[in-house]
Amino acid sequence: MKEIFTRISVRKYTDQPVEAEKIDRILKAAMQAPSAADQQPWEFYVVRDKAVINQLAQASPYAKCTANAGTVIVPCYRTEGLWCPEYAEIDLSIACENLWLETAAQGLGTVMLGIAPHEDRMEAVARALNLPANLKPFTVFPIGYPAESRAQQDRYDADRIHYIG
Repeated sequence: MKEIFTRISVRKYTDQPVEAEKIDRILKAAMQAPSAADQQPWEFYVVRDKAVINQLAQASPYAKCTANAGTVIVPCYRTEGLWCPEYAEIDLSIACENLWLETAAQGLGTVMLGIAPHEDRMEAVARALNLPANLKPFTVFPIGYPAESRAQQDRYDADRIHYIG
């Protein structure tokens, strides 16, 4: 899959709105992720309200770029009714990778902005979205048409590979 080797972190977006069909495709890709005991702990909030987007941009010192995105996806995880709650954040990580790769496949840009496990950031996002108590925000993905481009750096490092046997 070429997106693994071409996707970059995008923090600047054009004013072009993101089509609903592309967001649906991104969310379908995210939900195709495997999860522990098939618990699928995720819920996704799609934010287009500019006032809420501006609140999300203040949730973390690294989230300022969120303010110039027309769409923001906030993956959250349930804290109730899970078979393996200790794996919820791992499950979300896998879903987020799918989300990011499909975003790139759709010709869009994004960056994964860390929220969990920082309680202050999680509380700020929960307030902005008015989340119920049983949902915890995991990360924030501002999404849009990229207003920047560059080649992805090559992160392959043979010194970090260790064969046994």
